Order: sequence, then C-alpha cells, then structure tokens
Amino acid sequence: MTEAQKPANELSSRRIVGFACNQGFVFFLFYMGLNRPLDLGAFSFERADLAFVLLFMVVGFGVPRALPHKARETVLARPFMFAYAAIMAIASLLPTLFPDAPQALVVAEGALVGIPTSLLLTGWGRSFGRVSTRTSVPEVFTGSLLGAFLCVVFSFVTTSEMLIAIRLLPIISALYIYASDPGDRAPLAANESVREQAGNLTLKILSGTLLFGMAAGLMETFGTDPGTAASPHYQLSMVLFGAFLIGSISLLTSDGFGKGAALNKTYRLAVFLMLFGTLMVPLAESGAVPLPGDAVVLAGYLGLEAVLISLFLVMASIEGIDAFASFSVGFTALFAGELAGVLVANGIDAAWDTGTTPYVVVVIAGTLVLLSYVFLFGERDFSDLSEIVTDRDEFNLVCTHISNQAKLSKREAEILPYALHGRTSERIATELGISKSTVDTHLRRIYGKTGVHSRQELIDLGEKIGKKLS
Repeated sequence: MTEAQKPANELSSRRIVGFACNQGFVFFLFYMGLNRPLDLGAFSFERADLAFVLLFMVVGFGVPRALPHKARETVLARPFMFAYAAIMAIASLLPTLFPDAPQALVVAEGALVGIPTSLLLTGWGRSFGRVSTRTSVPEVFTGSLLGAFLCVVFSFVTTSEMLIAIRLLPIISALYIYASDPGDRAPLAANESVREQAGNLTLKILSGTLLFGMAAGLMETFGTDPGTAASPHYQLSMVLFGAFLIGSISLLTSDGFGKGAALNKTYRLAVFLMLFGTLMVPLAESGAVPLPGDAVVLAGYLGLEAVLISLFLVMASIEGIDAFASFSVGFTALFAGELAGVLVANGIDAAWDTGTTPYVVVVIAGTLVLLSYVFLFGERDFSDLSEIVTDRDEFNLVCTHISNQAKLSKREAEILPYALHGRTSERIATELGISKSTVDTHLRRIYGKTGVHSRQELIDLGEKIGKKLS
C-alpha cells in the first residue's frame, strides 16, 4: 500500500515529515537568529525582525478569508504552495546576502517571509482537516517534535551547506503538503445546537490564544538585547519542548484522544511551564538557580502552540467547516497577540529609559497567562469541549461507516450528514448551494444504496450503527 492509498484514519509519515519541515523553518526563523533592532531616533526598537514577520503573517492569514471561493481555492492550490515556499527560502537569505543593507530592509523581509509563511501554514490546516482529529492531532505533535529535533541538530552544525539546508525546509514542506491527502473530503455538517456551543467555546479559545501570544511576545523581547541572539537559550528551549512533546504523544497514545483527556493534560502542562518559567526569571537573573526562566517560557509557549493547533482542528471538525478557516482565525489571534506583546514590551522599555527591559514585563507576561487559563479557557471549558468532541467523533464514524459500506459518491457522502441531522431538502440545498431537485435525486440514491425507504429510516439506521460502533 502506498502512502497516498492509506485510509484517512491512519497516520501519514508524509504529513508528519512535511509539517516537521514547516515547523523547523518557523522555529529557525523566529528563534535561531539575532535580535535585529530598528533605530527610531535615540530609541532602538527590539525584535523588529520578529515584529514585521508577525505583522505580515497576520495580514497573510486574512487573505484567504477575504477572497471569494474560486479565488481562495486558487491561492491555496498546490502549485502556489511551491511558490510561497520558494519566496520564504529566498527572503530568509536577505540578511546574509545584504549584511550592510539599510535597516528598512527588515520591513521588506517581513513581508516576503511573513505572508507566504502564513499561506503555507493555512495550507497545512486544510491538509490536516481532511483527516479525522484522532489522526491529525498526533501528527501535529509528532511533526512538531521532529521539527524541534531538526533545529537542535542545525544549531550545532553551522556549515554553509547546513544553513542552506535549513532554508530548503519550506520547499520540502510544500512538496509533502498534499502528498498523502485522501482526497477532497468535505467537512461533515454540524447541527445548530453544536454550532452554538462550539461558537461560544471558539470565542473563549481565541481570547485565551490572544493573551498567550501576548505573554510570549513580552518574554521574547525581554529575554534578549539588540544585536545579540534572539533566544540565547534556544537549544535548551528546544530540548524542553521536545520532552513536552514526547510526554504529550505518550498521553495521546495511552489515554486516547476521543474524550479530550490527553489534550487537556498537555494544555495544563504547557500553561504550567509558561508560569513556572516567568517565576524562574528573577531567580535565574540573580544566580539563585541555574535554569534560565526565559528558556522554560519559550518551551511552554511552543508546547501551548501545538495544543492550540490541535484545538483549531478540533473546532473545525465540530463546526463542520474547512480547517483552513479555523487555522487562519486561530493563528491570527496567536500571532496578533505575540506582535502586541513585542510592541508593549518595547513601549515599556522606552518609558523606563534605563537601557534594560524592566522585570515588570515578566510580571505582566505571567499575569496574562494566569488570567487566560483561569478566566478565559480553563478546565470546565475543556470538559465541555471534550463532550462535544466525543459526540462529534461518534457521528463522524457513523457517516464514514455508512458511506463506505454503501459506496456513496462524493456528493452523496456530503449530503448524508445533513440528512442524518434531519434537515429538509430545501435547507440542504441552501447549505450546499445546489438545487432542491438535485438534493432529492441524491437522497433517493442514498436510500437505495443503504436499503431504506425514507428519511426517518435513514436516521434510524444511523442510530443503530452508532450503537453498534459504540
């Protein structure tokens, strides 16, 4: 069996390797370089390189959502993914090719790297969204682990060939992005009550995501000085992040994903690492402990990002939408928050006027993490999400089982979940943008292939299969 022939619920090594290349490049871009400032008169704006990349990534995530359907499909088509990857690779070379270029080059670099990076990441959202969350979530964690490993290796080998290899990672990522997809699997329809519950949870997740990103931006600016390493303890952060991912994968394997217990535990652990790191910063600065707090915060933030990616996929599955949309909105919140954190930290630094970033930045970062976890997206919200995920996964299994057993066509499989929810032909036609007569024709074919004679008998069949699968 070839990779492309594997069933949709089987882990894909190509998706894992491809996403690892994407993550490895982003980690390299954000954390392995220098803190490149932008001089604004007497004030030096720290992490200007990161700020402009984040700004244009936020812009890039908004592009697919703003386009009409046909244009969006063109922008997210595979050939364009290779173009984005090539632009990212070339643009990341600009500081090396033009070391004496004006500082304004950082703005152009931010646009040339940020926009295509966001579009490539959006493409990965669609790719993961084409398989079940039971498959995509472990792939996200495993791919992130492999990406962290690549970065640790690259950090110890600084030959020119290896530096070129790092910049080729986006091209490898684009090569694999659709290589193992099972096809154009349409998102399964969700009923109104589930959509309403999911909508409320989505708002909480996005609010928490914004604050988590802001805390990370604050710490990324605090932990470095202009002209020095962007993340001085980068290697330690990657090792801690890798340990977190290994533990998370073990939890996903042992506890299972169906009821959300494993993902809940990884979420708690990531938040704990960020809080623990902020508490360690003053102790490490005073020499009381040898563990640098900013390295722990970065590891926790990267772990939290992996959890949030999984949540974006879960919410797309629950709401029955294309995962590119949840990726786009979710990462907009995360990176907009991170950008806000960089701006706030620079503002505090300018107001303090002491030449060093004050510890108040660390206090604000820790407070934001705590507020987000306690008041925005905490244990109860995860429990509610887990219940919805469990019901949704069971419904997905029923639809998949009926579609496979009855050998339904792509359009028939798309209509099936709406019919199982009891929606009328008129409503289905409106949802899918097709005529009522076309819906009725497909429904008759579904009835014939499944051996039923009415909508109610089809619903009864779905309930019967659901009990059997449970």
